[in-house]
Amino acid sequence: MDFVDTVRNAPARALPVEEYQAEFAEVYASVTEPALKLERAQHFDEEDFPSWVAFLEGDWNRSLALLRETRDALVGYYRGHAEFRRVRIAESPLTPYMRWEMHAFVERVAAGERIRVLSAAEVADLEYSGPLPELVILRPDRMYEVLYDAGGVHTGARRITDPEVVAYARGVVSSLFGRGEELTAFFAREVAPAPC
Repeated sequence: MDFVDTVRNAPARALPVEEYQAEFAEVYASVTEPALKLERAQHFDEEDFPSWVAFLEGDWNRSLALLRETRDALVGYYRGHAEFRRVRIAESPLTPYMRWEMHAFVERVAAGERIRVLSAAEVADLEYSGPLPELVILRPDRMYEVLYDAGGVHTGARRITDPEVVAYARGVVSSLFGRGEELTAFFAREVAPAPC
């Protein structure tokens, strides 16, 4: 069974958004090893996040200013938690959402998150049975497949606790992170030169 099928077929408990967010906060606050996140979809709906709302309204300057205002809170957040490593899969050309998100990532990296980017072509060998899942891996018995509806709205998560599945997924995502390009380099080449 391939990686995508292994994750999607793993026994799991479905959690609504509020329960997932509360559990994530509690578990992440207690871990000491790096947390891992894998993001594959090229569009999410950030709902009422102020910078996202400004972006949707066409006010790019305000959107960027609001992102910059998040940095101080993010610095404090990451100082109080284990290292957070994110692998972001990016298709070309970048979607409008991805262009906005890359600016949000600049603030996250400045605050202490580690983000690396891989092209969709670089993960094609893992996707013959479907796109990579959206994953958060926090500890050996705690991984979440984060779920979204067709419009990209967050709808909850599947909690996966099988240590073998979690270890396998951690190995795959860690390998992808190791192969990825640092966000700052990707941003300078693919995002900064083109106005949004």
